[in-house]
Amino acid sequence: MPRMTRILAAVALAAGLAIQGGMAGAADQQLIDAAKKEGALTWYSSLIVNQAVRPMAEAFEKKYGIRVAFSRSTNSDIALKVINESKAGRVEGDIFDGSTTILALREAGVVEPYKAESAKDFPVSMKDADGYWHVTHLYFLTTSYNKEVVPADQVPQTYEDLLDPKWKGNIAWTNDLTPNGPPGFIFNVLSHMGEEKGMEYLRKLAQQDIVTIPASQRVVLDRVIAGEYPLGIMTFNHHDAISAAKGAPVDWIKMEPLVATTSSVGIVKNAPHPNAAKLFIEFILSDEGQQVLSDAFYLPARTNINAKVPELKPAQGGFKVTNISPNDAAEGLDKWIAIYNELFR
Repeated sequence: MPRMTRILAAVALAAGLAIQGGMAGAADQQLIDAAKKEGALTWYSSLIVNQAVRPMAEAFEKKYGIRVAFSRSTNSDIALKVINESKAGRVEGDIFDGSTTILALREAGVVEPYKAESAKDFPVSMKDADGYWHVTHLYFLTTSYNKEVVPADQVPQTYEDLLDPKWKGNIAWTNDLTPNGPPGFIFNVLSHMGEEKGMEYLRKLAQQDIVTIPASQRVVLDRVIAGEYPLGIMTFNHHDAISAAKGAPVDWIKMEPLVATTSSVGIVKNAPHPNAAKLFIEFILSDEGQQVLSDAFYLPARTNINAKVPELKPAQGGFKVTNISPNDAAEGLDKWIAIYNELFR
């Protein structure tokens, strides 16, 4: 698929990025019977265990009586684990998820394609044409600020505002070299401003001495909340909402366009429980599974399942985004990392 570089308005996102309303089809009885005969599956997840993994596993077990074992790791660690198991001929994992896990696993040839019935109404940007991945939920990356440190009338509203001398040395971001980190920011700027003006902007931004924190986006936000840095860029807007609900002095900025990425689920090649794996994918993409993600403060892919804070999604929040699909990342990530290394390291 050619690279899709586009900036979507909220209405366009509802049509092309998020799944249209309507109930997901019920799983085929033959698949259910085969999955129950296997009786178990193992899930390698990047999601927070008590927030999402455990509730999803318990809901699936309650519905089908199939036991779900799980472990949580980063995207890169999950990919490495699956690849090493495959090389050793001892595959233990059945299902994997993550925002970038699929990239390494597709390249290594260790993903089993499966076209989920519950995804038949997904737009092309939300599923692989050959069934190697299906999007489960959305991420929107933005700029966060500490409300006790940054006065309301000084909150930056545009990318150009980040070039103000007062922010020099006062902006932090993660060292995550994926679309959810600096490379995604670079792609967004180049898409929004064009190659020439975008590179000019990035060179100016590099002079702001952005602080790179060797940790996750969540840690960057925590450092902003603690007042160590007034601003954090490429942070997840739903993390701001979770922290603000607990009383943290933090908010996110609709600095348009935001970066939109996705998390996908797939099946490990030669999985020991292939039918249970397929049934689990059907479940997590169904209305029921999507509601579990919503309850966990994640942003479900289906538009008929509301986010816990609806304004975190473009259609309800009224903001524009630049979508980075797994196919975009596969094609452009090396270029974005090269620009990051040239300007920001």
